[in-house]
Amino acid sequence: MAAQGGDEDGAGLPSTVVDCALYEGGIRIPGQVSLSTIMKRIDPEVGRFAWIGLYEPTAEQLQEVAEAFGLHPLAVEDAVHAHQRPKLERYGDILFLVLKTIVYVDHEKLTATSEIVDTGEIMVFAGPGFAITVRHGSAPPLDDVRRQLQEDPQQLGCGPAAVLHAVADMVVDRYLDVADAFAGDIDTLEAEVFSPDRPVDAGRIYQLKRELMEFKRAVMPLAGALQRLGEGRVAQIPPKVSTYFRDVADHHQRVTEQIQSFDELVTGMLSASIAQLGVQQNADMRRISAWAALIAVPTMIVGVYGMNFDHMPELKSPYGYPAVWVVIAIVCTLVHRSLRRNKWL
Repeated sequence: MAAQGGDEDGAGLPSTVVDCALYEGGIRIPGQVSLSTIMKRIDPEVGRFAWIGLYEPTAEQLQEVAEAFGLHPLAVEDAVHAHQRPKLERYGDILFLVLKTIVYVDHEKLTATSEIVDTGEIMVFAGPGFAITVRHGSAPPLDDVRRQLQEDPQQLGCGPAAVLHAVADMVVDRYLDVADAFAGDIDTLEAEVFSPDRPVDAGRIYQLKRELMEFKRAVMPLAGALQRLGEGRVAQIPPKVSTYFRDVADHHQRVTEQIQSFDELVTGMLSASIAQLGVQQNADMRRISAWAALIAVPTMIVGVYGMNFDHMPELKSPYGYPAVWVVIAIVCTLVHRSLRRNKWL
């Protein structure tokens, strides 16, 4: 049955198992290895370890692997249900790393309902003689990661720690790609916000901020885990691999700084948009008030001469009617010039 959710070599394996391979000295041992026999062949002493890739396994499917490798029930529960915060946990001599993946969703134009990022999860178990990767949702396949490691036997010879680093490095590098794409959306919307045209719908800016918050929640919590892995405070990580983790932590710090600057920019755009809306409303109210003042002049004059009293000045005069129109025209012109001078019209 073909593997689901990826393109790794998985022929002959259950649908949830994307790949299952043995490595010795950084070289993949030819042939497909079944889950039932893999435990008999791993040997950390000679550098032989297994790498098992799973995609959205059920509790029953993961339980077989958990029993074979002695995975902690709490970690297994997290790996099955997903929706975890990025974290690094240690259960005896087994490390459990949770990573949030981010996929940028292409869109022609940002709207108040646009989806910009889609999140998935990758969990990595790294223990003596084995590395187990579990993917959920839109998490990208790890076939490229596996292939790159297999082309570098020296790095892969570091064992499960090398797999842990390679997966974390891939995830963080994708953060950088998503951040660059996010910057394009922010630049486009910022140009629209400060254009002389009508203010941008605040719903579009708020949606951008919501998607940015989702990106932020996926990235920020990983800082502590990468710091521990890069500082050599985890016994299961060889010093050589810790050096590589420091590079990953540097990239992660760069993404973190970008997200923080994005957050400030979007917050500023939202405030500017609201301020522009207020200014526009004030301008509209001034125009309405100005036209009301112009209309009030003839209304007042006509209202006075429409009271139908017998004794009113100029009521019987043959020049009374044109005189009223002249007065209305002169007063309205003066009021209009005054309003234009004060930029109310």
